[in-house]
Amino acid sequence: MSAPRPQHAPLLQFDVEDDCLQIGGMPLTRLAERVGSTPFYAYDRARLTERVALLRRHLPPEVHLHYAMKANPMPAVVQHMAGLVDGLDIASGGEMRVALDTPMDPGLVSFAGPGKSDTDLSCAIAAGVVLNMESAAEMERIAAIGARLRLRPKVAVRVNPDFELKSSGMKMGGGPKQFGVDAELVPAMLARIGELALAFQGFHIYSGSQNLKAESIQEAHEKTFALAIRLAAHAPSPVLTLNIGGGFGIPYFPGEQRLDLAAVGANLALLLPDVKKALPQAQVVIELGRYLVAEAGIYVSRVIERKSSRGQVYLVTDGGLHHHLAASGNFGQVIRKNYPVAIGNKMAGAARENVSVVGPLCTPLDLLADKMDLAHAEPGDLVVVFQSGAYGLTASPVAFLSHPMAAEVLV
Repeated sequence: MSAPRPQHAPLLQFDVEDDCLQIGGMPLTRLAERVGSTPFYAYDRARLTERVALLRRHLPPEVHLHYAMKANPMPAVVQHMAGLVDGLDIASGGEMRVALDTPMDPGLVSFAGPGKSDTDLSCAIAAGVVLNMESAAEMERIAAIGARLRLRPKVAVRVNPDFELKSSGMKMGGGPKQFGVDAELVPAMLARIGELALAFQGFHIYSGSQNLKAESIQEAHEKTFALAIRLAAHAPSPVLTLNIGGGFGIPYFPGEQRLDLAAVGANLALLLPDVKKALPQAQVVIELGRYLVAEAGIYVSRVIERKSSRGQVYLVTDGGLHHHLAASGNFGQVIRKNYPVAIGNKMAGAARENVSVVGPLCTPLDLLADKMDLAHAEPGDLVVVFQSGAYGLTASPVAFLSHPMAAEVLV
């Protein structure tokens, strides 16, 4: 007897009424009429607010929460998040322009990422944005631009730690990396910051992303604090900000379990007194993107045609990998797994079937669901991909094969 197949974690963030998914307080079918076309992304502002509240309940109150805009830089989403969090983290000049349009104090906006252009650096310095420096060469460029502008740049050192976040979906630290300054090189860089009279803010130590194991995150926090305290002994001035990254994951695939946020928060509460004693002026920042927005978003496409090929039923839709690369399995998956998918206007459905959902692109990679149990769907029905509020449209090859762009709405 074969073992039961693992199931997706329960998705309880959205209501269902009359077998139709409810988004932003309205049926999905009505929302589709309001948007006017498919495909589209929809982000539920109430779910965004609830996620921040959940973090506030479980994290120690002295921890500052920043939104990493790379997860979803839609201006309306960023505006909403700016009213809920304590700071914004950006990764490009384009994201900086969106961040500076919000009420967030520019001094609470931090800019990370390798390969910042001189234009990026000039804009950030002029605005008063904190620059997370990725190399000694970038530091020298920042100092030269600051001298030209007669401004004192606010800087932090992004540290490539000598450890990694175990069991993370994407490792951002440990070993050779294009990100940050190797930990062993940081003391010399800190001395040079003092010589250049840059406005030193602190450290950004980010070791990995998409982690569902509380014990791995706890261990990374312990090592991050120890490293920061060790490096602070070489700093030209007190550490004002210690960004310990994020890495909190959400369940995407069958068999995955939710992160034990309460355990992460409890461990932070135990660690913070020693951190405060060693770094009395430091604000501890947790930077989250995916964890804040992913579960608040859906991607919606419409069935164009039912097709049967040698016993396999395909639902051909007007959306696909050009809008949602991650759901197709082509954004970091080694072995393709299905995102949670449903027929949004027939969540349970009177009849079920095993089908694959494909898009309109002329490539076999354009696959949104592979042999999934879904409600029986006909042309005109709405296919929903859940967990789509992060790394969706802006992480996809939207120009591929020149199909129309998907809409985005915050509801």
